[in-house]
Amino acid sequence: MNTINETNFNFPNQKSVYKGKVREVYNINDELLVMIASDRLSAFDVILPRQIPFKGQILNQIATKMMKDTEDLVPNWLIANPDENVAVGHLCTPFKVEMVIRGYLSGHAAREYKAGKRTLCGVAMPEGLQENDKFPEPIITPSTKADNGEHDEDISREDILAKGIVAKEDYLVLEDYTRKLFKRGTEIAAKRGLILVDTKYEFGKTKDGKIVLIDEIHTPDSSRYFYADGYEERQQKGEKQKQLSKEFVRQWLIENGFQGKEGQQIPEMTDDKILEISNRYIELFEQITGDTFVKAQTDNVLERIEQNVKAFLAQ
Repeated sequence: MNTINETNFNFPNQKSVYKGKVREVYNINDELLVMIASDRLSAFDVILPRQIPFKGQILNQIATKMMKDTEDLVPNWLIANPDENVAVGHLCTPFKVEMVIRGYLSGHAAREYKAGKRTLCGVAMPEGLQENDKFPEPIITPSTKADNGEHDEDISREDILAKGIVAKEDYLVLEDYTRKLFKRGTEIAAKRGLILVDTKYEFGKTKDGKIVLIDEIHTPDSSRYFYADGYEERQQKGEKQKQLSKEFVRQWLIENGFQGKEGQQIPEMTDDKILEISNRYIELFEQITGDTFVKAQTDNVLERIEQNVKAFLAQ
């Protein structure tokens, strides 16, 4: 099965290309960005050696749908989707923070809590919680947006402002938008029998100074979901929650001795493991969108993308 590891396109009026962990972003004439979602899989800020079939298409299509479902609340960068793996939008200058918001004590927050910490990014976490308990109110725990290959770092609101990473008036908008998006995402998830546990949002500024949502939203790479059915019973029994997110990949890596630390070997990803991960991504797509996933043609996937993008840019 053909997967997208990397792209090396040369589109008309292309100025530059930025290659992130999962997405590749082409600057067209300092006006548009063409964002291509690859099938690369990243965990613990490390790109794993094998790609996951249809992962890029899934991320792109969930993010697109969620942007359309939230554009009445928060403006976003998106203009069009000329291909299943592609989003085209306005060129923006990204803020150098990721706005992480958590409704529950899970993942990174739970690991910190277990280690005895009771503040995360300068935000207090109540005593007496067990893993996956709901916070009294969602908490915003930002992280720095790392350059290629570096780890994102927790950072407090106070440090963001003190270091001048984001101006105070802009940061207040980012916080407001983050809470609004999380509330809407929670409502959308609930309709699908899911709990939106935590997620991250990224924002940028357009040329005319407007703050907009960029990148992805409410995808399995940026968000964690639990199944609502049985959540309370599992909590009471101290059982693991049934979840839809990339956490199952992280857990598998941890169980096999890998957390992205120096000297650790990435465990072998067999064909069966790759297929299992792909099927889990498809499950999440269908669960959260309510749509049946339609696999795009992958015979000549790079050719398909190039033709579709060029046709769009020519309009």
